[in-house]
Amino acid sequence: MVRVYLHDVTKVFSKSVIALDHVELEVKSGEFMVVMGPSGHGKTTLLRITAGLEEPTDGDVWIGDKLVASARKGVFIPPKDRNVGMVFQNWALYPHMKVFDNIAFPLRIKNMPRQEIEKKVKEVAEVLGIAETLDRYPRQLSGGQQQRVAIARALVKEPQVLLMDEPFSNLDARVRVMARAFVKDIQRRLGITTILVTHDPADALTLADRIAVLRRGVVQQIGLPSEVYDKPFNIFVANFIGDINLIEGFIESNGPGVLFNGGDVKIPLSEKLLEALDERSSVVLGIRPEDIVLSREELQVGDGLVNVGRGVVEISEFAGGKFNVMVRMSGIELKVVSSSSFGIGDQVNVYFNMNKIKLFNKSTETLIYG
Repeated sequence: MVRVYLHDVTKVFSKSVIALDHVELEVKSGEFMVVMGPSGHGKTTLLRITAGLEEPTDGDVWIGDKLVASARKGVFIPPKDRNVGMVFQNWALYPHMKVFDNIAFPLRIKNMPRQEIEKKVKEVAEVLGIAETLDRYPRQLSGGQQQRVAIARALVKEPQVLLMDEPFSNLDARVRVMARAFVKDIQRRLGITTILVTHDPADALTLADRIAVLRRGVVQQIGLPSEVYDKPFNIFVANFIGDINLIEGFIESNGPGVLFNGGDVKIPLSEKLLEALDERSSVVLGIRPEDIVLSREELQVGDGLVNVGRGVVEISEFAGGKFNVMVRMSGIELKVVSSSSFGIGDQVNVYFNMNKIKLFNKSTETLIYG
């Protein structure tokens, strides 16, 4: 097992296209790192630079204790000498080759003896549960099986690092859930250092030991899934890692206390906020859909639950054990995840869990409370 370290890595394709901007990222030995970001914001470029398919414009790339790329020092180790396995978004299987030959391909390039190739291919196929497919062509396999063949081909050469570029994007929803669990189990069993890139929060939250969020080639935040979800560094991260309701407003005094004034939503806040905020500070309040409670009747508040007013249900969709509800409070629309069913047009009381609210500076969009 080895660590991967990108130190101050920049990749410029042209004056107007900066794919990576001074990226600092350390992936610990045996860690499952998920890199998130919108399409075109540098995720795949980061993988390709790690694999050796692209050269950094600036900065250093280390795999273990070996410097594999450095523009400043004139170092560039080609992909074949980095001992890295890569699984592409489209899996890139050879349609004219049977599964056995697809998996064996990287070993044949190394001129490995035939008996050793057969042994290694059968071993990895057994581990991945595709031993019975070795004599088939890719077109005869399901999407999930094809993905396993691609992973087998990456693992058969026993790489130090596994790189995965949107590996679940071609799978339907049911298979995708199973594939995530499978990949996580294999990574745990083999203990291989892994970097997976995705734009899907579900991939990141279920798979990652840690998450790195990229925006326009700049690392916004690196942390545990729970840290990135519960304490996002800024509004971009909060929005990208999951649904969040955002309400613009300002802070004002409310007698001895402090009040968030969002127009139709006014919420008493902790006096501790006075230490971080001035009166009339412009802020954005964020609260996730699962931290809002709806009720036709008034509830007894407590444990951080605060009534913020009444609203009208505009949308109510059953989503298997829960309901996705949209509530309008005058000019504000709120997404809510509820365990109760509501009809369109229902008048409801809206409660926020104040232990879960987040406040962002309106001008910088960075988190200041929560």
